[in-house]
Amino acid sequence: MATRSTASSPRAVSTSSPDGSPMQADLVIAGATAPDGSLVDVAISGATISAVTPAGELPQGARRIEAAGKLVSPSFVEGHIHLDKTLLGLPFIPHIPGNTVALRIAAEKQLRRTVALPVEERGGRLIEQIAAFGTGSIRSHVDIDTEIGLKGLHALMVLKERYAHLVDIQIVAFPQSGVITDSGTAALLDAALEEGADLVGGLDPAGIDNDVTGHLDAIFSIAEKHGVGLDIHLHDPGPLGAFELRQIAGRTKAAGLEGKVAVSHAFALGSIDDVEFGRTAQALASAGVAIMTNGPGPVSMPPVKRLKAAGVTVFAGSDNIRDAWSPYGNGDLLQRAMIIGYRQDFNADEDVAHAFAMVTTIPATVLGLEGYGLAPGCRADLVLIPAGSVPEAVAGVSGGRTVLKHGKVIAG
Repeated sequence: MATRSTASSPRAVSTSSPDGSPMQADLVIAGATAPDGSLVDVAISGATISAVTPAGELPQGARRIEAAGKLVSPSFVEGHIHLDKTLLGLPFIPHIPGNTVALRIAAEKQLRRTVALPVEERGGRLIEQIAAFGTGSIRSHVDIDTEIGLKGLHALMVLKERYAHLVDIQIVAFPQSGVITDSGTAALLDAALEEGADLVGGLDPAGIDNDVTGHLDAIFSIAEKHGVGLDIHLHDPGPLGAFELRQIAGRTKAAGLEGKVAVSHAFALGSIDDVEFGRTAQALASAGVAIMTNGPGPVSMPPVKRLKAAGVTVFAGSDNIRDAWSPYGNGDLLQRAMIIGYRQDFNADEDVAHAFAMVTTIPATVLGLEGYGLAPGCRADLVLIPAGSVPEAVAGVSGGRTVLKHGKVIAG
């Protein structure tokens, strides 16, 4: 284990709450480096942070993790993953060719019909893997179409309950095969929200459904009916994709869903001229529409710093992890922050720190996580990283982390 306990047996230590009254701590992380660079002790009572003090101010006596200057942070937040798609647990399956979204969808359906290992097993392995890296909360999309129905949703609801001690799961009902072209999917999305999905998804209104208005009418109607947000996949490129982004922004404002809508990928933002970018970014910022990027490979990527300057929230996610879409990925969000920083030429400390925020505080806000942070009263969902600062952690992507969920060490 990367850290050690110095007490021979668990004992609670008495500290003081903000109002000065006595308080019991079950565990103390001693001498850690906070993201702001200060050395702190973190006291944990049950599943909650009860105190954060300058290092050395908490009394001896509780179970202690001697951090020795290691970085302590709220756990990573996975903004975009597909638990139902992963092939973890199976022998390595060669990638099926197909260089368009439509061909990739067809290839995945072909593979999906032959995979014997259930989603509960494959998705469970992925959850265990990402939790060990330090991820405590995730947003997972799940395929909903007329072939698979709600089977994937039901599997993710099982995983959500089974692995509640490791991660909190937010589920997006995702129409991978479209809404208009796959007639009957809209009704399934509505049913998915009735049965426990948290958000409505969408996919390439023009590129897949060839009907921007029809597609957006359908998914926004479902979101408004159930009072939930949306997270829409958008791969459509160039001015077409920018037009769709502005349409999404306009509908978000009209529905009163500001701050509750995200667009994943949004490659178009990295391939349009300055005028088109400016008016699209302004529309997104005005409507509070967030953008998710995974730092993709040989395609255009949303320019993070330009969007940030325009007031647009940009957060990160892993997307596909060893599945029919990609053989790559491992779910380590610290590594994902490094990839994004590398691709965006983030070299200054403040820029590297922003890449870290894209896998911590920013997605926590997008997902609406309550009690997230490193302060008294926040959830004791933490990761201890063997690095002396946030930039060092991102640049070095070190292993040997200690991970806490609900105040309990789950990996280390």
